[in-house]
Amino acid sequence: MKTITIEGQLRTGFGKTATRQLRSQDMVPGVIYGGAQEVNFYAPVAAFKTLVYTPSFQKAEVKIDGKSYECILKDLQFDKVDDSLIHVDFMELVGDKKVIATIPLKFVGVSKGVKDGGKLIIKMKNLKVKTLPKYLTEQIEVNIDELDLNGNIRVEDVKIDHYEILNSPRIPIASVVLTRQLKQEESTATPAAGAAPAAAAGAAPAAAAKPAAAKK
Repeated sequence: MKTITIEGQLRTGFGKTATRQLRSQDMVPGVIYGGAQEVNFYAPVAAFKTLVYTPSFQKAEVKIDGKSYECILKDLQFDKVDDSLIHVDFMELVGDKKVIATIPLKFVGVSKGVKDGGKLIIKMKNLKVKTLPKYLTEQIEVNIDELDLNGNIRVEDVKIDHYEILNSPRIPIASVVLTRQLKQEESTATPAAGAAPAAAAGAAPAAAAKPAAAKK
């Protein structure tokens, strides 16, 4: 798994004034928790870009005053006006302590339903899991080869060793639906409800009309 290194400084000043001063210098305050003690620090906003602005799940090695902390990103705060990054929360990874992480899904294979003309719909892009740090992975692979038309893959169908999946088990994560073309083909092939059946082959012709009565 890719690890991003962030060089920071231990934070000594707190409060609104100290925080505003940091941000005016293009610094972002952050906190590391989950380890032996909580660590408050700050680092240049540019140091967080490759970690924050990506869909990938990555680790962070935060170096502060000669100490190194292996972490994962837990929370972000952005300014409501200009959408700039204003605070970062990290969870320190401790060997024997389980962590909760949100890991992206990677769908592999080609579903049967797509081969039959259906359309793959991705309904979830990641799963929330609980595991030991050593089992954290960059992504969770989900094979969709056996996914049929109108079929679903649900959270409960994802099996991965050492992971406790925290999402509701019945939620669909991917499905294959009928395309408009397939729906039209099906409606064309199915007779309209109430339509009269075609005359059977070899049926006798209709009886001739009764001749008019002769005039007296």
